[in-house]
Amino acid sequence: MAANKTQPTLGDVNAYIKSIDHKVRQRDACTTLDLMKKVTGAKPVLWGASIIGFGHYHYKYDSGREGDFFITGFSPRKTAMTLYIMQGFREHGDLLAKLGKHKIGRSCLYINKFEDIDLAILEEMVKKSADYMFRTYDSACWEKEKE
Repeated sequence: MAANKTQPTLGDVNAYIKSIDHKVRQRDACTTLDLMKKVTGAKPVLWGASIIGFGHYHYKYDSGREGDFFITGFSPRKTAMTLYIMQGFREHGDLLAKLGKHKIGRSCLYINKFEDIDLAILEEMVKKSADYMFRTYDSACWEKEKE
């Protein structure tokens, strides 16, 4: 079976953030980096060329496909800041209603600018999702990466 296209790299997270041309996105990336470090206690790792992930877990589907991915993370994309809420949003309806201006995908939360949202609500969502992932998957993968 093919491996995931998105893999952890040895890239420098801080250098990557400093290289972001869009100043608002760069500022929001710094805010997100601090928020996710605080919530997870994990070391940020550059996954692929543009995703910053925290912790990792191993998954295995009924089909036999398996791999590793990050517990939570974000990517400062050109169109919006993308946050990866791996738990999905089924359990986050009340928080989404209070968050502010955003869009969602299956496990992606898209935010144009952080002035449009409540950061305390965002922190609560990231914590809730990370806690779920920690309980659901092998916590040893989490502990090895703590700073």
